[in-house]
Amino acid sequence: MSKYNSEEEFLKNYDSSVFEKLSMTTDIIIFSVSDEDVNNYRKLSKKKFSVLLVKRDDYPFKDKWCLPGGFIKIDEDLEDAPVRILANETNIHNIYLEQLYTFGSVNRDPRMRIVSTSYMALIDKNRLNDKLNSNASWFNIEYYEEDNVVNVTLIGEEIITFKIKKTLKDLTTDRYKFEVIENDKLAFDHPLVILSGIERLKNKIEYTDIVFNMMPKYFTLGELQQVYEVILNKKLLDPAFRRIISSKVIKTDKIKTGEGHRPSYLFKYKKGTN
Repeated sequence: MSKYNSEEEFLKNYDSSVFEKLSMTTDIIIFSVSDEDVNNYRKLSKKKFSVLLVKRDDYPFKDKWCLPGGFIKIDEDLEDAPVRILANETNIHNIYLEQLYTFGSVNRDPRMRIVSTSYMALIDKNRLNDKLNSNASWFNIEYYEEDNVVNVTLIGEEIITFKIKKTLKDLTTDRYKFEVIENDKLAFDHPLVILSGIERLKNKIEYTDIVFNMMPKYFTLGELQQVYEVILNKKLLDPAFRRIISSKVIKTDKIKTGEGHRPSYLFKYKKGTN
């Protein structure tokens, strides 16, 4: 039986000091798939999969790299925080962000108990109109899995490597527990955040249209296939790829010529067709 007679009486006498405090932050993973020039003009430009990092200029983890992130203000909506923080830390504006996962390990931050809600976006960095802040930089992603250990190398201003062990938690849902076993230059638990983002992105391009967030209006099937392959980290057979995207694109009467390539029909995203 409650000792209060109304909601108003309860709130008036409520003592929040009986609970320990924690802080909330947000971390933002910006992935890009973009062209990298090749010397042979007869070949398609090679696609590179990359992630945006910022270099910390203060403790903890001074001079280490991390994802763009920061504290959520007490009077700020959760979804407004990553937009503000991304603009402040990197000078990137007006991109679609979706919530990825909440990271809340007890010792993930040496300052205090901090829970972070992460967000993710997929863009083409070469199509950005914003000039990056000086402390932000793109790193190309290379990774492979061996004996349930994912080996990741980030190549940019520095070479960053980390290894994460995967342990199956639930066979019915194919869920894994990730544990960092090597990390030399990334702050906080951001190796876990980055790998979680890669895993989510690989799943999402199979059943959603997220990949078209970073495609131009018109593209060849070869260009689109390269994007899928660089994210999935594997070569796709042409017939299998065409089955995957058959309901997502529409063929136009436009043709891409020049650049030493055979003429190819251009396609566009079907849902965006008027």
